[in-house]
Amino acid sequence: MIRGVRGTLVAKRSGEVLVDVQGVTFRVQTSATTLQELGEPGDLVSLVTHLIVREDELALYGFATEAELELFLSLLAVSGVGPRGALNLLSLAAPDRLTEWIRGERIEELARAPGIGKKTASRIVLELRGRLPALTEVQAGEPIDQELVAALQALGYTAQEARQAATHPEVRRAPSLEERIVAALRQLAPP
Repeated sequence: MIRGVRGTLVAKRSGEVLVDVQGVTFRVQTSATTLQELGEPGDLVSLVTHLIVREDELALYGFATEAELELFLSLLAVSGVGPRGALNLLSLAAPDRLTEWIRGERIEELARAPGIGKKTASRIVLELRGRLPALTEVQAGEPIDQELVAALQALGYTAQEARQAATHPEVRRAPSLEERIVAALRQLAPP
């Protein structure tokens, strides 16, 4: 599974980006929200990703924040919502706003996304309104340090524990990866 890509942005197109990672160029489908957050070709970019394997295709979907990826995965779990529909919804609004719309049962807002009618929007509300986690300020706006999360997972911590430690202010302030790991381990250590 490809959990993230970090490399040079080669091109931005409608609904996708090309990212060069040490000589290998990945085509990553993404939302308009993420496209706006990425820089210009030649800039270093980092995306959290989800790989979907089909009989005839490997499709990589990438997002600027962990919150956007989590919402994408939640939307995919809804019957009748595929990757294209989920991307269309995420292109409509930021993850925190979409979450508000789902919790507030704002079907008309959700149905504005291409390919999402009122029936599908109603199904999204029905299936997700109580299951969506609260978005913290960090989740909604800042990407989580994927290198740190991977390092903590390699040390035996769960993904949830690693992400929680990575969002702690003391950890985020540490300048180097090594210092962030030490700070995160302090947060994870039992009292």
